[in-house]
Amino acid sequence: MTPIRVLIVDDHPMVADGIRAILESYDEIEVIGTLSNGQEVVDQVETLTPDVILMDLNMPQLGGLSATEILLERAPQTRVLILSMHDAPEYVSTAMRHGARGYILKDVPTDEIHTAILTVMKGETYLCTGATGALAPDGGQDILTAREQTILLQLAQGKSNKEVANDLDISVHTVETHRKNIKRKLGINSTAGLTRYAMEHGVLQGTGAEF
Repeated sequence: MTPIRVLIVDDHPMVADGIRAILESYDEIEVIGTLSNGQEVVDQVETLTPDVILMDLNMPQLGGLSATEILLERAPQTRVLILSMHDAPEYVSTAMRHGARGYILKDVPTDEIHTAILTVMKGETYLCTGATGALAPDGGQDILTAREQTILLQLAQGKSNKEVANDLDISVHTVETHRKNIKRKLGINSTAGLTRYAMEHGVLQGTGAEF
């Protein structure tokens, strides 16, 4: 079994080193490095190719939320797990809207960090105890990132993946990845379903689009 490549991003060296020591005790996990801010991970993610990033929220230069959204455009296959001291629901829901696949607190037991990594690697979401009520109850538009909402709007207007890519100056592959994630999050399997969802939830209001 290929080890899960984990990258730790935290501006507190003692925290990062402590988590690293914990994770290196598991055979199925390989800690490929520790970085101290969001800008460093954005710059290095394509070189380091982590499977999972443990990301702090409050860091200098570039915080965890902004870094997460940029990362998921540059390396959409990467899973971001927010590791934070903040347990307020608004922190959790905001992190998930920015594309994080999970949220855990820094004081959780060792085995919970391990479980969270394994869970997100399976394509599932992991929320630590106390954070499970933070997501939108209807699983609706609130769980889409800002970029996903922009792409949903463009797709609902009838634009092709190539047209969206040109408009947003991103690759067609990135658009396709966002499209798959939008469908998965909303439980929608067709473009017609995306258009209908956009109309029903007011995404298209004020755009002048007609169908």
